[in-house]
Amino acid sequence: MAKYRAGRINEEMKKEISAIIMNGLKDPRITAMITITDVEVTSDLRYAKVYASIFGTEEQKEESLAGLKSSAGYIRREVGKKIQMRYVPELIIVVDDTIDRGMHIDELIRKANEKKDQ
Repeated sequence: MAKYRAGRINEEMKKEISAIIMNGLKDPRITAMITITDVEVTSDLRYAKVYASIFGTEEQKEESLAGLKSSAGYIRREVGKKIQMRYVPELIIVVDDTIDRGMHIDELIRKANEKKDQ
């Protein structure tokens, strides 16, 4: 039952954080497209690791990540307003590069298939 509740909290936080980033943040450093891919809340609900996939150039990624990290307190406060919890977890924002790795692997497979066809 505890895993079920943790899963619900993870998904609800993911949904709310995504909405806040899309609609509520006015930080000029956040220029790249940002997608929240996953949220993992610890069992004691004190910390939440937020996985963000950031699209753009390396410079845009770094600036957007810095903007996200500086906005973590604001995002946490807004999540607390929308989700009724006794304690709102502290947000730890981490870059998720699985989409980039998947695109790289797809490109390698495409090149291998082109060489095979020649």
